[in-house]
Amino acid sequence: MSSWNELLAQPAAPLTPTALAVGFVAPITDQGLIALDGEEAASFLHNQLTNDVEHLGLADVRLAGYCSPKGRLLASFLMWRNETTIFLQLSRDIQVAVQKRLSMFVLRAKAKLGDATEAPASQVVLGLGGGLAEAVLQTWFDTLPAKPFAKIDHPLGTLLRVADAFGAARYQWLLSAEVAQTVAAELADRLTVGGNQAWHLSEIHAGIPQIAKATQEQFVPQMVNLELLGGVNFKKGCYPGQEIVARSQYLGKLKRRTTLVSIPDPAAAAGAEVFATADPEQPCGMIVNAAANGNGGVDALVEMKLAAIEAASVRLGSAQGPALTFLDMPYVLDPLDL
Repeated sequence: MSSWNELLAQPAAPLTPTALAVGFVAPITDQGLIALDGEEAASFLHNQLTNDVEHLGLADVRLAGYCSPKGRLLASFLMWRNETTIFLQLSRDIQVAVQKRLSMFVLRAKAKLGDATEAPASQVVLGLGGGLAEAVLQTWFDTLPAKPFAKIDHPLGTLLRVADAFGAARYQWLLSAEVAQTVAAELADRLTVGGNQAWHLSEIHAGIPQIAKATQEQFVPQMVNLELLGGVNFKKGCYPGQEIVARSQYLGKLKRRTTLVSIPDPAAAAGAEVFATADPEQPCGMIVNAAANGNGGVDALVEMKLAAIEAASVRLGSAQGPALTFLDMPYVLDPLDL
C-alpha cells in the first residue's frame, strides 16, 4: 500500500478491539466540520453550547453539546480553535441542518458560519490509536499533545489528542490531501489500516458518545455521560435547554446513564431500543452508537436506566432479543444521587 487512495480504501473485514489496541490508522470520512469566524464567534457559541467557548484556548480541545429548549441534544461536537476560527466537528449526516439552525440565531452578532469539511487544511482526517500510534506520529511531530483533549498546530496539519482507549492515546490528524499523500505509505506499513467503523469502535471503547440523525433529541447531556467527559460547564451562562440540564444535575433526578456493551447482532444500530428482562413491556434504553467489532457483532454505547445497568440483564429489540454483554467502562458512572 503506497498511496493515499489505497489507504482510503477501507478493509473488507472490520477490525477487532484487540487489533485497535496494538495500533491503527483510520481515514475518517463521515464527520463534518463547521467553521465560525468573526470577532463575536466565541461569545455567540458560548450562548448556544453546553461548554465554555469564551475561554477555549489555542491548545484546548473540548466536547460540547447543542440542545433544544427542552434540554435534549440536537448535536454533539468536538471543538477547538486557531487564531481566527473556531471549529465544530460533528456527524456529517446532521451538519447541514445543525449549521442552518445555528445560523438562524446569529442575528446581529459578528460571526459567520461556514462548511470547512473540504477546506484544504482539513481535507483529510486520520484517526490513530493503540500502542504503536505515538511512536509512528513521532516520525513527523517532534512533540505530541501531552494529555487528552489537547492539540498542537504544525506545518503538517493540526493534531488533536482525544480521549484515550485501550490504555493508549488516540489522535485525530487533520491535514491536506498533499501531505496525506506523503505520509500514507509509512502509516500503512507500521499500523493496521481501518476505516470509519474502526474509528467509531475506538470512540465507543473510550466512552465518547456522538449524536447523529437517528438519536437527535433523545438524550439530556447527562444521559450520555457528557458532563463526565468535561462537555458541560455548569458555571457558564445560559444556553438553550440550560435550565433543564442544570436541574437534572443539581436535583439528582437523572436515573439514566450510558454504558459499554457487546451485542451479537451485526445489524444493531444507533436508535435501536433495548429491554430489561425484569420489565419486558417497555424499553429501558437506546443504542447511542454502535460499530462492528470484528467478532460478528457490534460493540455499542447504550443509554439506559441505572437499574438496568445494575441488573445487567438486557436484550436488543425485545425481552427475547439478543443479550447484551456488559463491558468495563473507561470511567466511573456516577449515579447523580446528590
